[in-house]
Amino acid sequence: MMPKTDITTWEGGILQFSVPMAPPLRQVNSYILPDRNGQLTVIDPGPHTPEAEAAWEAVLQELDCSWSAIRDIVVTHHHPDHYGLAGWLQARSGGKVWMSERAHEEARLTWGAEGILNEALPLFFLRYGMPEDWVQGIREHLESFLPQVTPQPEVAYINAAEPFIMGNRKWQPLVTGGHAPGHLSFYHGGSGQILCGDAVLPQISPNISLQPGSDPQPLRTFMEGLRELRSLRVTRAFPGHREPFTGFTERADSLLRHHEERLEQAAALLAGGPLSGFAVCEALFRSRVSSAHQMRFAMSEALAHLAELVRRERAEVTGPEPGGVTMFAAVNQAARPAADE
Repeated sequence: MMPKTDITTWEGGILQFSVPMAPPLRQVNSYILPDRNGQLTVIDPGPHTPEAEAAWEAVLQELDCSWSAIRDIVVTHHHPDHYGLAGWLQARSGGKVWMSERAHEEARLTWGAEGILNEALPLFFLRYGMPEDWVQGIREHLESFLPQVTPQPEVAYINAAEPFIMGNRKWQPLVTGGHAPGHLSFYHGGSGQILCGDAVLPQISPNISLQPGSDPQPLRTFMEGLRELRSLRVTRAFPGHREPFTGFTERADSLLRHHEERLEQAAALLAGGPLSGFAVCEALFRSRVSSAHQMRFAMSEALAHLAELVRRERAEVTGPEPGGVTMFAAVNQAARPAADE
């Protein structure tokens, strides 16, 4: 028997349903935009798991559609809970998979045959003071994602300079980063609707990760993207997680304040003396970390904030200390020379 699938229909014919995924998020929103000919555009099909496969079987049955009705599969970014099922869905439907070129580059870096992240990220964390037992757990955790992104899709690239047609309407692609390089949102100016993936989430803050070989300033990139998105007239936002929401500008402003506050927390920690990235991570996130999955996000986000403090010349990189650990130290603002007029 097929699992029961709840489909919500929103103004403009946007269909929303939840694809199951592992805790702590437990589900990711997938959106379906039908056109007048019965062809479907799917946005973010979810991770490749047996539960997600079953959910898609049930959805198509409920919509009374065949696999061939799926014409386009759009991926907002390369993370497995959004990208992972794209290749599987493409193989069954013959649909075309679309994403930004930058996001596809990141997918190859992370999941492709030439991918380096599974080896590079644990060594990166080790350099910034993470103990070996955590490092080993994160290495095993990363390897567990490979089945969720297999098979890899054939990808076409979305040109952000041109409108992209989904469900009989022209949407403006918007590329922002920070949470994921090359992240795509889609804005429909006539209705004020935005399909924003994980660029702006209600209630939870998108993870901002510093990773080797990727964006060296992800927090700066994320905050610049938020300022761009907040300028839009948005009546309703359709996020990758949790429920569609209003108050988009206010939510973007709240996220900007949140990261400024976290920067101040990190700067205050360094005022007490040089610290490793792991020490800052533990001080900021200790109460919320109980698994390798959570530690990976926490460590990457702590390093993203430290990189921003270094960019703002409020901190500096020192070391490495004995044992090869790179440290961060506060910069004495009073001792800095005044800028030329």
